[in-house]
Amino acid sequence: MTGAAAGIRFDQVTVAYGEQVVLDRLDLSVEPGEVMALLGPSGSGKTTALRAVAGFVRPASGRVHLGGRDVTGLPPHRRGIGMVVQQYALFPHLRVEENVAFGLRARKVPKAETRERVTEALTQVGMEAYARRHPRELSGGQQQRVAIARALAIRPSVLLLDEPLSALDAQLRSGMLAELARLHRELPEVSILYVTHDQVEALTLADRIAVMDRARLQDCGTPEELYRRPRTEFTASFVGNANLLPVRVGVREGTVDLAGHTLSVATGGAARGSAATLCLRPHLVGLGEGPNALRGTLADLQWRGSIHRLRVDVDGRAVLADLRELRDPPALGSPVTLHFAAEDAVLLAAAAPVAVAAPGGAGV
Repeated sequence: MTGAAAGIRFDQVTVAYGEQVVLDRLDLSVEPGEVMALLGPSGSGKTTALRAVAGFVRPASGRVHLGGRDVTGLPPHRRGIGMVVQQYALFPHLRVEENVAFGLRARKVPKAETRERVTEALTQVGMEAYARRHPRELSGGQQQRVAIARALAIRPSVLLLDEPLSALDAQLRSGMLAELARLHRELPEVSILYVTHDQVEALTLADRIAVMDRARLQDCGTPEELYRRPRTEFTASFVGNANLLPVRVGVREGTVDLAGHTLSVATGGAARGSAATLCLRPHLVGLGEGPNALRGTLADLQWRGSIHRLRVDVDGRAVLADLRELRDPPALGSPVTLHFAAEDAVLLAAAAPVAVAAPGGAGV
């Protein structure tokens, strides 16, 4: 999606520190009202992209647009954005209501309107009863809500969230995800750029996910597209769990060879005899005889509450299967047979190395 009306648009944005390129020619748009998750490992460039929108880093080349306006040269305080960072960044000496009012006072909003907006923002995040407390009197989840309220109080058209839940425990994180989803529904015109390395957060919250690695955008699509039909090995491995099995495209149409097993899968336009990778989600693998049978030895068995995870050695290749209601699991070291449906597998081109260009240069 592109266009002048986009809430956020990266136009071939490159950021470099000396000779080191940390964001390489990012071309990406976030539409009004859309939640775009930037998902990737540490050092992938996702936080740099967010900082370029905020105005904390200046691109070596390319332009940043907000609402169709070129803001590349504008300082952060003139961009009209709200931002929530990992460690909340609340002022410890100020009460909750004063923290939330900080951005409004910096913009010289009249006192009566400031009070109204602070109350509104705290109500949005369910923290109106805590207005007179100091940050030290709040839990981590409550502090995060205050940080979000402070960002919302200025009524931004763009909200930037940088790993906002990473400091919370699992239960609080789940609750805050639900709160963020609710806020998204209540703020339909606000574009949200959400930086995370957590797959669950991205899959739960985002309308689209931009997958980043080694300073470059690797893939972009809806959570369902990237999960069900990933286009690269990196996307398959980073958006959900995946078996990535090296195969060779068969001579017979619609078949591949995996360690001597002939499997029926859609091969598309893959050249016969070429190397490829078979992507298969563990929860789509069944136990016992069936189509596309894989026979091997049970190498590991883990009980994970709702599932058992089996790791089966198939002629030296590990295949994972996530099975529900496995009442009588096989013994370690015993022979087992796995199977999967042809339509549940995706054939990927073998991974190619990604080169990062110098500013203004071309990749190799």
